[in-house]
Amino acid sequence: MSQNNESHNKKVVSITEAAQLNNVTRQAIYVAIKLNKLKATKETTRWTINVDDLNEYRTHKYSRTKSIFDGELLFDNDKGYYSVNQVARLIGVPAQKIYYATRIGQLKAVRKGAAWIIHKDDVAEYQEKQNQKKTRIQAS
Repeated sequence: MSQNNESHNKKVVSITEAAQLNNVTRQAIYVAIKLNKLKATKETTRWTINVDDLNEYRTHKYSRTKSIFDGELLFDNDKGYYSVNQVARLIGVPAQKIYYATRIGQLKAVRKGAAWIIHKDDVAEYQEKQNQKKTRIQAS
């Protein structure tokens, strides 16, 4: 009986609650569980996650911003290098728009491993071209 009381004292959350707490999708939490990166218990059909395990996962989860390639930090913002997602947040557009702009050559980006690296000067040039395009359209 003491073990039962012990488990009731531990705070647990569902996959949905864990996703909300981590500001990610339910799928991301589920994948973390399946990859054994996040401890969880399945009770009949429902997963439960101990809050302590969720906090542990949050502090150790993988982040692209810390990615290293050939011994160097890929997205070294201090040196002006950004990821696609960082650029999208900086200029307030969806990441897909940035990927598309790199693919069609509107925005210069360099591939290092699996990542696209974009320099702040190239972001500024891209924004300038976009502003010129808007000005031309408005003048028409």
